[in-house]
Amino acid sequence: MRDNLLEQLQQFFAVGGLALWGILLATIVMWTLIVERYLFLWTSYPAQVQTLIAAWQARSERRSWNARQLRRMDIAEASYQLRRSLKLIQTLTVLLPILGLLGTVNGMIYTFSVMQLFGTGNANGLASGISEALVTTMAGLVCALPGLYFSASLERRAEVEIHKLTDLLIME
Repeated sequence: MRDNLLEQLQQFFAVGGLALWGILLATIVMWTLIVERYLFLWTSYPAQVQTLIAAWQARSERRSWNARQLRRMDIAEASYQLRRSLKLIQTLTVLLPILGLLGTVNGMIYTFSVMQLFGTGNANGLASGISEALVTTMAGLVCALPGLYFSASLERRAEVEIHKLTDLLIME
């Protein structure tokens, strides 16, 4: 069973060409960043918020210009921490279909070169180029869709957390 799966994966990557390897690499990086962001939200960020709240509540005065600037700086730092890597995730999400399109173009170039050399009589050569075109297009789109969902989800979560923090750092 395992050997059969490995053979199928090797065949899939052989059909997809170099663009499919680029899609795999971009997908691995994208998912690594997504998992890192969720781990940050579940582990490190709550502790940072508690530290900020404790430091804010320990202040003797919270209404001066200086206190407002410190509050603004704390919120900006938290916003930066929450949004870190989101632009890269979004960029990879956009890059994946483009890599699929690159594979499509490569496959079609191969198909046309087979047609130029052999005419339409070489069905195996034509099918090989078309397969590369379709496989890479599919892979690019399928890998990009979760990236769209999770980047939007992380962006919404960052907005909510920033609003919560702003409400928690009350100016008296």
